[in-house]
Amino acid sequence: MSLYLCIFNGKDEIDGVEVGSYSDFRFFRDSVLHKLENGVIGSRFPVLMLHSDCEGTWSVREAGLLLEELKEIVKSFKTMPAEKYHSEWQQKLAKSQGLRPDNLYECFIDVDGEILIERLLELCQLSIQVKEPILFQ
Repeated sequence: MSLYLCIFNGKDEIDGVEVGSYSDFRFFRDSVLHKLENGVIGSRFPVLMLHSDCEGTWSVREAGLLLEELKEIVKSFKTMPAEKYHSEWQQKLAKSQGLRPDNLYECFIDVDGEILIERLLELCQLSIQVKEPILFQ
């Protein structure tokens, strides 16, 4: 199963991010936990880390808070060395697109090969702009 984060306006989908599998999202969050929160879940990034990883919503208010958390994660991850992609599909996609991460920030990609954190930032900004929540599907 894969995780899809999206925003709807009524019945119309405005935008969405296909993250990959739930384990891919868990790996991203585990990296935040171990590298930035010293193993204390939610100590620095509660909106990202304390939310269920497979269901529910981030409200518009939470999207604003998440936006700020992600900006801090970006700053830190850009200073950390790159690691191997977590999933086999990520490794294959990166090879086919010629992706070579320079830092940890670039090591998390969505199913289209775009930097996951960047796509999440965009989704948060859109949520705030259109005043609609981010849905987990």
